Amino acid sequence: MKELFSTASIKVNNLLFLKNPTSSNLGMKIINEGITLLEEVGFENFTFKKLANRIETTEASIYRYFECKHLFLLYLINWYWGMIEYRLLIETANIEDPIRKLYKSLHVITSVPNPENELVFQWELSLKSLVINESAKVYRTKTVDKENKDGVYSLYKSIVARIVELIEEINPKYPYPAMLISTIIESSNNQRFFKDHLPRLTNTFSNEDAFEHFALDIINKTLQIDGAK
Repeated sequence: MKELFSTASIKVNNLLFLKNPTSSNLGMKIINEGITLLEEVGFENFTFKKLANRIETTEASIYRYFECKHLFLLYLINWYWGMIEYRLLIETANIEDPIRKLYKSLHVITSVPNPENELVFQWELSLKSLVINESAKVYRTKTVDKENKDGVYSLYKSIVARIVELIEEINPKYPYPAMLISTIIESSNNQRFFKDHLPRLTNTFSNEDAFEHFALDIINKTLQIDGAK
């Protein structure tokens, strides 16, 4: 197994927490066990009381780090997008050809990385699962406009903008690059959710990652790119 990247270098908007959870052992317990509990019970059934019982602390101690469970989930989602942005930087750094760089970027944003042959962050696989199952719940809310003004979604938007630049280099006449990339990101997560819960709404194959291949197919046909990865 490849050595896991440290999470220490990931920067998350400080408006999402009252006290930085990475600054203490209790804060790291809140993150670690919070991710696990969210995976087990889902956002609707997740409470700070349940989390406090799990880590043998008080609800009040968790509220010293996070104002509410919505901001806690938003913090974790942002942490995931911080990981993805870092992976994009590392994994495309030595690629000159914009098409190859685009294909590698699509792999990073749509795949579930395999720790047997890829470098992954600690908790990245669990956070990927959280993004697939819960991420829509953090921005389809009445507070989204205020949070956007506060820069809470800047990491996600930065990822889209980075890949948009590649599309504009490959096909500068294509008029909808941001729509294309944000659709691919959201669609790949939706399709993975459908695979586990509504399988008749998607297609899966035993010998390939259909979701990544679907994204490549969309990109190649939309941008009129010849050839394959």
